[in-house]
Amino acid sequence: QVHLVESGGGSVQAGGSLRLACVASGYPFTFYRMAWFRQAPGKEREGVAAISVASSADYADSVKGRFTISRDNAANTLYLQMNALKPEDTAMYYCARAQNTGSPVPTLTAGAYQFWGQGTQVTVSS
Repeated sequence: QVHLVESGGGSVQAGGSLRLACVASGYPFTFYRMAWFRQAPGKEREGVAAISVASSADYADSVKGRFTISRDNAANTLYLQMNALKPEDTAMYYCARAQNTGSPVPTLTAGAYQFWGQGTQVTVSS
């Protein structure tokens, strides 16, 4: 059974940093693309960062240069380092596992992901 458990959220002031983690279990972590999504109240879910099995990454334009996605295959853990946080980054952040193995290309398309964590809240104050 696939489990994804996020941690690391919290409340910070603008300009601050947070590091999110997502511990995966129940499947061979190495073989699947992973991603971080976020959803703010009243807004649609959006892809933030994605990573392929070979650690190629893709980012939403709004976070490029500020966020870094990474994975530790030995620890079955996905990370999102968030720097220079802005109030508009405030949202619930979710990690997700791709539906299929095989593709080497990271994707921010939500439809490519089958399993989701419960989320961790990030709040950035001005």
